[in-house]
Amino acid sequence: MVNHVSSFGRNGVHDYLLLRATAIIMTLYTVYLVSFIAFTDVSYLSWSSFFDGTFTKVFTMLALASVMIHAWIGMWQVLTDYIKPTLLRGVLQLGVIVVLIGYFLSGFFILWGA
Repeated sequence: MVNHVSSFGRNGVHDYLLLRATAIIMTLYTVYLVSFIAFTDVSYLSWSSFFDGTFTKVFTMLALASVMIHAWIGMWQVLTDYIKPTLLRGVLQLGVIVVLIGYFLSGFFILWGA
């Protein structure tokens, strides 16, 4: 039996497609970063100029959002499968949400300097 309170109307196909799409975005971002490191003499100046570009900032935020979505779906599945007490599961899910939002906001402020 699945906890429908925290599923937000999702279904298995929706989760499957989200996981695959976010995995593709994360893979492309990894290839992008590895390519930069492999073909550039990495120094502080080159690294900071690389992340000053708008494309890199937007792609990084997209990758960070993908990690957050991917992590939420995975943690939701684990918590609903293995944590049976509803109150404990709700508290843990809330904790995961708070941590993921904190990670996203930290990444945003670090990247955009806001």
